[in-house]
Amino acid sequence: MGQGIATGTWAGSGTAATRRGRVTANKPTSNRRRLQAAFLVGTVLGSAIAAPAFAQAPQQPATTVPEPQQSVTTVRSISVSGSQRLEPETVISYSGLRPGEGYDRERLDQALRDLYATELFADVVITGAETGDIVIQVRENPVINRIVLEGNRRIKDDKITPEIRLAPRQIFTRSRARADVARIVELYRRQGRFAANVEPKIIQLDQTRVDVVFEITEGPSSKVRRINIIGNENFSDGRLRGEMFTQEARFYRIFSSADTYDPDRLGADQQKLRQFYLTQGYADFRVVSAVAELTPDRRDFIITYVVEEGERYKFGEVKVESNIRDFRAEDLQRTLPMQTGDWYNARTVEDTVTRLNETAGLFGYAFADVRPVYDRDRETLTMGVTFRVAEAPRVYVERININGNTNTRDEVIRREFRLAEGDPFNSIRVRRSRDRIQSLGFFQENLEIEQEQGSGPDRVVLGIDLEERSTGDLQLSAGFSSLERFLINLSIRQRNFRGLGQEIRAAINYSTYSKSAEIGFTEPYLFDRNIAVGFDLYRRDLNSFNFVQNRRQTTYQQISTGGQLRAGIPLTEHWQMALRYGLSYDQVSLDDPRFFRILPDGTRECDPLATGLYLCEAIGNRVTSTLGYTLLFDTLNNRLRPTAGVRFLVSQDFAGLGGDVHYLRTRANAARYQDLGGGFILGTSLEGGYIHSFDSGGPGRDPVRLIDRFFLGEPQIRGFDIRGVGPRIQRIPYEAQLDANGNPVLVTDPNQITDESIGGRAYYVGRAEVQIPLGSGASELGLRPSVFIDVGALWGVRRPTLNDLPPGSPELTRPILTAEGLRQCITTTGELSTIPGDAAGCPTGSSLYANQFSPFREIFLGNSPSPRLSIGFGVNWNSPFGPFRIDIAHALISRDGDDTKLFSFNVGTAY
Repeated sequence: MGQGIATGTWAGSGTAATRRGRVTANKPTSNRRRLQAAFLVGTVLGSAIAAPAFAQAPQQPATTVPEPQQSVTTVRSISVSGSQRLEPETVISYSGLRPGEGYDRERLDQALRDLYATELFADVVITGAETGDIVIQVRENPVINRIVLEGNRRIKDDKITPEIRLAPRQIFTRSRARADVARIVELYRRQGRFAANVEPKIIQLDQTRVDVVFEITEGPSSKVRRINIIGNENFSDGRLRGEMFTQEARFYRIFSSADTYDPDRLGADQQKLRQFYLTQGYADFRVVSAVAELTPDRRDFIITYVVEEGERYKFGEVKVESNIRDFRAEDLQRTLPMQTGDWYNARTVEDTVTRLNETAGLFGYAFADVRPVYDRDRETLTMGVTFRVAEAPRVYVERININGNTNTRDEVIRREFRLAEGDPFNSIRVRRSRDRIQSLGFFQENLEIEQEQGSGPDRVVLGIDLEERSTGDLQLSAGFSSLERFLINLSIRQRNFRGLGQEIRAAINYSTYSKSAEIGFTEPYLFDRNIAVGFDLYRRDLNSFNFVQNRRQTTYQQISTGGQLRAGIPLTEHWQMALRYGLSYDQVSLDDPRFFRILPDGTRECDPLATGLYLCEAIGNRVTSTLGYTLLFDTLNNRLRPTAGVRFLVSQDFAGLGGDVHYLRTRANAARYQDLGGGFILGTSLEGGYIHSFDSGGPGRDPVRLIDRFFLGEPQIRGFDIRGVGPRIQRIPYEAQLDANGNPVLVTDPNQITDESIGGRAYYVGRAEVQIPLGSGASELGLRPSVFIDVGALWGVRRPTLNDLPPGSPELTRPILTAEGLRQCITTTGELSTIPGDAAGCPTGSSLYANQFSPFREIFLGNSPSPRLSIGFGVNWNSPFGPFRIDIAHALISRDGDDTKLFSFNVGTAY
């Protein structure tokens, strides 16, 4: 008896695969050949079309042949060959065949389908169909060793990998590979790359393993070359394009993704068009069609909108109907922003519904139902609106659910809620609670507090779903700053220490002109009461500087060591008060030996001719003991990056509780932020300060120490150099030559002038800055551009004693005296001799042994409250190297002596 064979193989390439099965006999008769053809074609096309396939067998007459009767054979034995990973019993169980059971052609065909359905096998052959000794020959699908992505540059591996369902140690199947290819292509299409192509390839390894390689050809990004609008009569194409998310490709949109084609954005743009027309009174507006077509070069898209504007409507009768006892319709109607005869505006209606719901929530009606009912009159082109406030019970907070806080403890979040369980519902307090939790900086942006129906109609459950953010900062950075030159910063900070909202920090900073080390700790809620306490310890080493011949040189060194104790308490929801006590030890010195002269007893003394009297007065060691307070009013919606709200601060520090210094320092600061719409944020601020000394300074000497005064310049007022605004002393050398009249002449080269800022006792600074929104691509990079205007001034210091020493002034020659106070002469060979007290000068062949100074004049500039004004633009970038800020500002108004600066940048540390 002949032996039958049933087989199945993969067919097709790229996008489709078809399974084929066949049953053959080694010694076929005519009938067996017919049966063979039936089995062969039946597996491919299904048993339903077996008869036509049989009719087409070779050498058959063109007559209908009846289908042969299928015989049923009993399975005598089943064996498996070719399996490597799978046990034979497992393969047999998948086939559905059992010894002792009968089988026919359909049963074998079903066994093939069942085995392929497991997706474990690349090929299956069933033999022994004629004898009943069934042999299942299999070739197993390989195991995936690894997944490799090649050619992807625009979309990184971490974005593509989640879209791939194949994984190492899984069984490879072509269907899964094709599905992964489709998902990767769709990912690129969402990025606007419709020419992207993905080719899966298999690298055969030993032990039936394979590497799966997805070769990606990304192709160019598909842009929107043109947007056509047909049917608009009252608004220009440009005006309507400006309302859409999608924009036409332009060279200046390099940081925006708005000109990239996105099919999902078409529906949003249609909705934007409808919203725009509804705000202009066109209540019948509709988008007839929106079609996106590839350009002939198949690189970009052209989008065409066909619209019908319809007629323009005005508001008809506008009224309020209220079924809530506390809501009088007459009172509410007087607050409506629209009047009969105004152009209809759907946004105004929506805003009114929101405002009425918020007002209801303020009175405890969390689930107030406010619905606008429209009465459209197509003849008079009016739209009547009735705001119906349905009856609702007063609501109480039943429960507050907090989810997602894996690190932050519940009590840290609950203490920021302005509502407690059992309190009457109040929408204003809910919004304030959201803002306070957001301002903690522990959770995601734009969090919301959800309101759900409680156990009864008068109960509400408040729920907040949180996503913890990293609150620890460990920074080791190096950079170059236009302020500090080379700098290194090492800092560690945890703003949510132990999940209790505590802040602990430590920092070490080093730069060419300053060094510091400090630690601090803050407990926001002492003993679970709303009282914040903290302390700071610090050591700061500052080198002040000036510029000589365009070179920066150190003038004096200040070393401050001290600490501060802090405590803060809330007065009301928005008012807070903070108290502090500080103690510091300041050491001010001049390290350059050129600034000193040697006294007869061998000691050094600051030489006013070398450095200036104002610096000599600052030298010394002093203890400062201060007691101060701060009064703060804060309604900002986010303390880290506010977009709305007001902040007002006034502080005073009194120095004189012991120590060597006595003064009262007062400062005030007010800031306001508001959303201008479209992502534009306007921030305005005004600050000022004054310091009053209780010490007497004397003629030409200000009672406030140099290190205690205010200084103004970059970065407080951009467009000016650091300490570039305010009182200063310039030391200007005299020319070696006299003028035609024999008078001394001052140099005019600014590089030869020594410029020293001496600070002031009063200042003010005003700023106005608009943050400019960018596309999602630039926002992901952390770019935040802005334009700004800065204005400010610094003044109030007492006019110092100045020197004017033209050529020939005897003060320019400073004799070097002996220990007995006698002058000395020096010969050409370097021998010294003393001059008796009554002698006029040195003998012939020798000269007076002395320090010789170049002639100069000191002038006092900049002590004026007149405003300095600058305008410019800048960009903040949260780079991988740390915060980066670049500003380009031009000083429109300045005063004599001010140091202006066009360009400034900072890397490695924040301003």
